[in-house]
Amino acid sequence: MGRGNVYVDGSDTDTRTGSAVITARAAATFEPVGRSVASARAFVRDTLQGWGHTDIIDDAVVLTSELVTNAVVHAGTTADVLCLRSEDAVRIEVADRYPEREIPLQQSLRTLGSPDREGGRGLQLCAALASRWGVEYTPTHKQVWFRLDLPERPVGTRTAGPALPVELLPVADPRVHVAVVQLDSAGAITAWSDDAESLFGYEAQKVLGRPLTDFAAWPHTPGTGTGIAEALQLSRWEGSYGIRGSDGRVIPVYASHLRVRDSEGDPSTVCLLVRDQERAVLQTPHRGPAPDAASLPETANTADPFDSFIGSPAPDDLDGLLQRTVERARDMLDGDAAFLLLATDDETELEVRASTGLPSARQRFARVPVEAGTGRYGSARMPAVHEDLTVVPGAAPLLNGTGMRSVVTVPLKVEGRLTGSLGVAAEAPGRYTNEEALRLQFAADRIALNVESARLGELERLRRGSLSFLVEASDLLAGTLDRDQTLALMAQMTVPTLATWCAVYTIADQSSEPYLSYVLHEDEDRIDGLKALLQRIDPPDPVPTPGARVWNAPSEAAHRAALRTSMRSLGLGEPTRLAAGIGTTLATASAVGGETVVLPLVARNRVIGMLTLGKPSEEHFRQEILELAEDLSRRAALALDNARLYSERMAISQSLQRSLLPPGLPQIPGVEVEVIYRAAGEGNEVGGDFYDLFPIRDGAYGFAIGDVCGTGPEAAAVTGLARHALRLLAREGFGGPAVLERLNAAILDEGARSRFLTLLYGELWPQEDGSAVLKLVCAGHPLPLRLRQDGTVEPFAEPQPLLGVMDDLELYEQTMTLEPGDVLLCVTDGVTERREGTRMLGDDGLMDVLTTCTGLTAGAVASRVMRAVERFATDAPSDDMAILAMRVPEPHTD
Repeated sequence: MGRGNVYVDGSDTDTRTGSAVITARAAATFEPVGRSVASARAFVRDTLQGWGHTDIIDDAVVLTSELVTNAVVHAGTTADVLCLRSEDAVRIEVADRYPEREIPLQQSLRTLGSPDREGGRGLQLCAALASRWGVEYTPTHKQVWFRLDLPERPVGTRTAGPALPVELLPVADPRVHVAVVQLDSAGAITAWSDDAESLFGYEAQKVLGRPLTDFAAWPHTPGTGTGIAEALQLSRWEGSYGIRGSDGRVIPVYASHLRVRDSEGDPSTVCLLVRDQERAVLQTPHRGPAPDAASLPETANTADPFDSFIGSPAPDDLDGLLQRTVERARDMLDGDAAFLLLATDDETELEVRASTGLPSARQRFARVPVEAGTGRYGSARMPAVHEDLTVVPGAAPLLNGTGMRSVVTVPLKVEGRLTGSLGVAAEAPGRYTNEEALRLQFAADRIALNVESARLGELERLRRGSLSFLVEASDLLAGTLDRDQTLALMAQMTVPTLATWCAVYTIADQSSEPYLSYVLHEDEDRIDGLKALLQRIDPPDPVPTPGARVWNAPSEAAHRAALRTSMRSLGLGEPTRLAAGIGTTLATASAVGGETVVLPLVARNRVIGMLTLGKPSEEHFRQEILELAEDLSRRAALALDNARLYSERMAISQSLQRSLLPPGLPQIPGVEVEVIYRAAGEGNEVGGDFYDLFPIRDGAYGFAIGDVCGTGPEAAAVTGLARHALRLLAREGFGGPAVLERLNAAILDEGARSRFLTLLYGELWPQEDGSAVLKLVCAGHPLPLRLRQDGTVEPFAEPQPLLGVMDDLELYEQTMTLEPGDVLLCVTDGVTERREGTRMLGDDGLMDVLTTCTGLTAGAVASRVMRAVERFATDAPSDDMAILAMRVPEPHTD
C-alpha cells in the first residue's frame, strides 16, 4: 500500500518531459505486496481524474499496472510512482530498488511483441501506447517512465471529435430527452427535470424524496460488481443501467454521475440520463488510435487497441469488464451491436451477460444453446461469420427479430474449455469477413482469462452470499410453526432478492387442486392486480420433478388482457375510468412480462405446493439464482409441511382439550359466578387444571375445581375422567363423599396411567332469604376462602386426603352458609405457587389480595386476583391457573 500521497502545484522547469513548466505533481510509494498493484492503479486514476485528464486514464492505468507489477512482484522491492503534469503532456515514472541494468531490449523487441511471452509486456505496452518512454538507472534505483501527450483541443473544450458525414452520425429519436436528476447524500431524489418526467413517465411530486434505487433496474444479485448505491458515491461515474418507467417497463439508459457539494459542504449527486441508444450525447469519447508504427522503433509491434482497457474496471467487477468488452468490440469492428455470452458449467448453454445496441427484449441472463445447428457455423465453439442471417434463419438465436443481418462470433476459451462467446453484428449484410473474425478472435483470446477469472470470483462471492442467505432463511423458517407466517416468509425472502414477484400455491391433499395462497410484488401497488390476474388463469401443474421450469401462462394472460383493454378503449373513446383501468392492466402486463418459473414444493415425497417466481419486462433469471431458489424451495417446503402438521395436530389437540372444559356456565338464581382459566404453555387451552359448574337437580348445583398431577395427554385423560364422572355420579344422587370415593376408585383402576388428583367438590343450594347453603369436600386441594362483608378472610373448609393414592378413603362433607355480600374464592395451586425468584405468593398473599375486594362483584373479584397474580412476577406462568369466584349479592333496597 502507498505510504502517502503528496500533491504539489507550482512552476518548475522539466527537462525530462520536454515542457517548460510542471504545473502539478503527485507521488506515492507502494510496498512489495500483491495488493499494491491495485492501489497504484487507483492512485494514478484518482490523480489524473483530479487533473481532468480522463481521456488518458485508461492508457496510464494499464501502463502503471504493468510497471508496478514488475517492481513489487517480479523485482520484489518497493515501487515509487511519480506523476508529473505539464501543459501538453503527463509523465509517469515508476522506480524500484533493484539496480539490475539488464532489460528485455537485449532480447530484441521482436520477442517482446509476442503475445505468448510471459514477461516484458510492460515495455511492449509502453512502446504501443506512450508517445515517449525510457529506462533510467542510478546506483540504487531503476526507473521506467512514459509520457502521454494530452489531446489538442481549443481552450475551454474538454473533448472534441472530427467533423463526420451525416450518415455516420449516431441515430437518436426526433426528440432527445436529457433527464437531469439530483440526489442528496442519502441517494434520495431532490430534483426531477421535465425531460425526466417525459422519459420515464413519473411526475416530479411522485418521485421527490424517494431513493433512486427504487426506480433503478440494476442487477440486484449477489456477486455482481459495483451496485447503483456504490456508483452514486463515486466522484464520477459513467455507464449503462435501466430505469423502471411508470408503466413497469425497464428503459435502458446511459448515465453520467457527478458528485458535488454545495456552499455548506453537503454532498449531492447530479445524474444526466439519456436512452441507451443515444449514449453519444453523454459518453466520454474513447482515446485516439495508438501511435503509428512508424513513430516506434523498427522492431516494435503495436499492441492491439483492445488490450488497453483490460485493466480499467476493478479486478472483481465482472459486469463492468463485460460491458466494456462489448462496447470496445463493437467500436473495433464498427458494428451496430455487440454481445457477450458466458457458458454454463456443463457447456450446453450460453447466458447473455452483456450487450450493446440490441433491443430491450434481449435482456441479461437469456439463454441460447451452444449447438444452435449442424455444421461448423452452428456451434459457438468455433469462429463464425454470417454474411446474411436472412439466408440462414436461426443461425444466431440471440439476434432473431433484431434487424441485424451480418454477424461475426468467436469463442472465449481457457485451456481448451469453452467459457463464452463474443459477437459483433451489423444491420447491413456482408459487413464481416474472416479477417474481422481473426481480429475479434485475437481480442477474445486476450480477454478470455480475465473474464474467466472475474467470473470465478463472482461465482465464489455468489456462493458465499448464497450460503449466508440460506442460513438466514433456514433460521427464519425454523422460527415459526404458523402456516400463514411461513407463507409470508417464503415470499418475503424471495422478493426482491431473487425475483420481482412471487406467488405461492398450496395443495391440501393429493385429490385437491392447487390453491393460490400468497402473492407478493416488490411494488405493493401491484399486488392486487397481480393476484387478480393469477386467479383468472389455471395454476401450474404440480409436477414433482426437481428444478425450475418456465411457466408462460401469466405473461400470456397479461398480454391478452392488455390487448383486449386497449381494443375496448379505442371503441369507447377512453373515458376516465376506463383509461385508469387500462393503465392498471398495462402495468400488470409489464409486471409479469418477463420470465416466470415454477419450483415444486416437495416434502416427505409429496408435492404440497408450488413456488412461482417472476421477472418483469422480458427479464430472465440467471442460473445461479434459480439454483439458489431451488435450495430455498426445499427448505421452505419442509417448513411449510411442518407448519401444516403442527396446525393439524394443534387443531386436534385443542378440539379434544376443549371437550375437557364445560361448554358454558349455568345461571344460578341469587348467586354470581365467574371463572377465569389460564393454561400454561403456548397454544394450550387446557392442562392439568380443570373446573366445572353444573345443575344436579332442581334447585341444586354442583361445582368442582381440581388439579391433576403432571401434564400432557395422561393428565388430560384423568381430567376428562374426573369431570364426566363427577357429573354422572352427582346426578345419580350420590352425596359428595360418595362421589369422590367412587372417582378415587376409577382413577386407581387406570393402573399405570393413573394420576393423583386434588379436588374441591361442592354442592350449592340458593335459599329464599338470599343466602346460599354449601356442602364441601376438599380432597388435598388448596382451601377455599370466604370474604365477609366486613373484609375478614378465612378458610371455608378443612383439608382431607387427595385422590388417586389410597384405596380406602374416609371422606366427609362440611355444610356452611354464604350470607348476602359474602364471596367464596376457589383457586388451583398455580395461583398460590406463583413465584418471583425465592418469593412465593402463597396462601397469605392470596388472602391479602382478597381483603381488598370487599363490595366487588364476583367478576371483579376474579379479575383483581388474576391481575395480582400476573403482576407478582415478570416471567410467564409455568403452571395452569383456575379461579372460581361465587358471590351471594346483597338484597336490593329501594
